[in-house]
Amino acid sequence: MAAEALAADEVALALVPEFARLPEFEENAATFGENALGKALHYSHFCDGLVFADDSGLVVPALDGAPGVHSARYAGAGASNEQRIGKLLAEMHELRGSERAAYFVCVIAAVRGGRGTAIVSGRVDGVILEAARGLGGFGYDPVFYFAALGKTFAEMHGDEKNRVSHRGKAFARLLGAVAGDRVAE
Repeated sequence: MAAEALAADEVALALVPEFARLPEFEENAATFGENALGKALHYSHFCDGLVFADDSGLVVPALDGAPGVHSARYAGAGASNEQRIGKLLAEMHELRGSERAAYFVCVIAAVRGGRGTAIVSGRVDGVILEAARGLGGFGYDPVFYFAALGKTFAEMHGDEKNRVSHRGKAFARLLGAVAGDRVAE
């Protein structure tokens, strides 16, 4: 989900200049917060102003928190969304009822001049279905069921998902924390 869709008219966003040419930040920390802050600090060395970065993922308590910070690499480097979902469903095949509880988490860190100015988070609770539903979204969205709306994240329209998602909640908190600043993402 693009930050522009979440920002609406609240804050002016700009990409970090020459982002594709910059050295990549290696996300290898144990927590979403450490990864988000590490990325924001890393990229803040390449531009002025307020820089924000996020880290997010799916947490399944019955799997000891997996996929967690490894959500994007859960089925190995370069795996597709379908492969990640396949691995998750295979590992959960014997789980029933409350054992299928899961949540998405997003942590966003904002940095100015090499110093953290805000770290915010958002969480949304749901259940992992036994089969994918819906064509939208990305990642684990097709198997993440949000009971309050009776849909998976992949069945929701963008605006609808932005209102209830972990990323939408975290970004709203970020906007409250940095109101009036120009933000680079």
